[in-house]
Amino acid sequence: MPRSASPAAPTVAPGRRIQTRRSGVHGKGVFAVQDIAEGEVLVEYTGEVIGWQEAQDRHPHDPLQPNHTFYFHVDEDRVIDAKFGGNSSRWINHSCNPNCYADERDGRIFITALRNIKAGEELNYDYGLIIEERYTKKLKAEYPCWCGSKNCRGTLLAPKRGWAPPVPLPPSKARDAAPQKARQNKKSKATAQPVAPKPRRNRPQ
Repeated sequence: MPRSASPAAPTVAPGRRIQTRRSGVHGKGVFAVQDIAEGEVLVEYTGEVIGWQEAQDRHPHDPLQPNHTFYFHVDEDRVIDAKFGGNSSRWINHSCNPNCYADERDGRIFITALRNIKAGEELNYDYGLIIEERYTKKLKAEYPCWCGSKNCRGTLLAPKRGWAPPVPLPPSKARDAAPQKARQNKKSKATAQPVAPKPRRNRPQ
């Protein structure tokens, strides 16, 4: 039986700092209602924690939008399904130039500020969806990106090579940020990614 993710940890600062409303990027979005400092934990990505087979059986959440779900990859055995027991974090949109990142801590996912964020800014992180098959124009078009950033990839899919989710680096390592990120394993336990909801023979990816 699926179990609910634990309530947000005390590391999430009290007080209303984020708000869900219509987004100019896509559908609903989550916005800062006050200034947020780099490194602040904003919200936990909550929902039912289920196995891959259960996620496969539930897919799609909406037959009219088969490429949209609230699944979030935790590890090789677990997925968070925010359709059940989820909170505002499920409405945070993607950006190829994000101001947040998803941090996995002991099987829980926390959305954390990647930089200082001004009140009124929409929160976003790089979904970097991973699908283990050849990328074609048709496949990329099934997962379009509308973030509008200068470095927009045009798709929610993660590049096949030389990519890792954006994460903060210690100041002493800032000079080597680009080569260090390129060497990171895409399945690093330091970060986590949503699940590309398109079903596969073995499991969603």
